[in-house]
Amino acid sequence: MTEEAPEITDITDELIAERRSGNLSKLPDDMPPWMAFLIRWIDTTSLWIGRIVCFLTLPLFSIMVYEVFMRYVFVAPTMWAYDLSRMMSGALFMLGAGYALSKGVHIRADFIYRNFPVKVQGSVDAALYILFYFPGMLVFLWTAMDFAGVSWVRLEKGMDTAWMPYVAPIKSALPVGVAFLLLQGVSELLKSIYAATRGRWPV
Repeated sequence: MTEEAPEITDITDELIAERRSGNLSKLPDDMPPWMAFLIRWIDTTSLWIGRIVCFLTLPLFSIMVYEVFMRYVFVAPTMWAYDLSRMMSGALFMLGAGYALSKGVHIRADFIYRNFPVKVQGSVDAALYILFYFPGMLVFLWTAMDFAGVSWVRLEKGMDTAWMPYVAPIKSALPVGVAFLLLQGVSELLKSIYAATRGRWPV
């Protein structure tokens, strides 16, 4: 008598969006040339932004390691490591958000959506991008630009640590990151329109 193989448990996280292939070299032949050009250009731009921004992890890790070493080996903590690590983490998060959107790894509750036909998925996505995403991100961009602009005018300094660094450069990462998100949103909207009309995702 042979033992039955144990049932494989599905451990898929229902809150993680579907990751698409992102293979821009294989866009469908029936896609309008202007749409294929925009999707390919925007996604490639987001890809390179993501590759460049990821290098912020190197100084970020170096600063954290240096701080731990100085603090626990020489009992000489720095005044600047905490501020710099926080700034770089924020910049990494914001500037890489458009790249994350292009790869479909933003968190979303799609446990119902994923069971819809592709045409319905595309229609839902397109409607949500037009009605909520773009208006919300445009307001966010306007607010973020004002937020960063005031900081530059006032030459604002961080007041929560003794180092008191200028914070305008890091605050500027906010509107830049939102602009990258808006740009990638155009590509995602076009993909959604294609899916809604053709019944399959282009990438």
